Amino acid sequence: MSNTQIAVKDLSKIYLMGKERVAALKKVNLEFEKGKVYCIVGKSGSGKSTLLNMMAGLEKPTQGEIIYFSNNHLEKMSEGKLAKFRRQNIGFVFQSYNLMGQLTALENVAMPLVFKGYSRRIRNKAAKLMLEQVGLGDRIKHKPSQMSGGQQQRVSIARAFVSRPGIIFADEPTGNLDSRTSEEVMELITKIAKANGQTLVLVSHDEETADYADTVISFLDGRVVDVYNK
Repeated sequence: MSNTQIAVKDLSKIYLMGKERVAALKKVNLEFEKGKVYCIVGKSGSGKSTLLNMMAGLEKPTQGEIIYFSNNHLEKMSEGKLAKFRRQNIGFVFQSYNLMGQLTALENVAMPLVFKGYSRRIRNKAAKLMLEQVGLGDRIKHKPSQMSGGQQQRVSIARAFVSRPGIIFADEPTGNLDSRTSEEVMELITKIAKANGQTLVLVSHDEETADYADTVISFLDGRVVDVYNK
């Protein structure tokens, strides 16, 4: 039985810039296995974030396939089906945290559970436990403006993991953090993913982030130039 959770086949993405065609991805083929940590590395503009957006169903490919669990084709799904699929299977950690400023840490973390229809009591209990797990049990009533960048990213991590999705995507999760905080965040995010048997796909231009991965995928000019399994 295959352990592949996501298969990317001949994936290409072309953007039209005026009359010019810019190829962001060029026939990319990759497989991602359950429970592993992947880091996609490359310079700015190499196509790594475009690939992550495609795999998360945030953008449609120009051609190619993105197949989950051997039979779910993301590129063929309607927006409604995509939204439902993401809610059930995917968590996100963003470079800019993407927290809602008017909500407390607890409310931000509980948000994915609102869309899943859980009661307020269950949502708050799960969110509180998750915030304690990321070391913010004493910050549950704080709003983003009352927290440091590292604390906000921990809230973002708690939000991504709270509904126990099978797959976590993290786009430059340490991009706005200092080196010490970056190290703490990477240790935290990989530890939680490993403990829960979740697949973690990171995108980073920072080579040190790759130290935390089981597999490092190097990108250049829209192509995969190397796949290194540790």
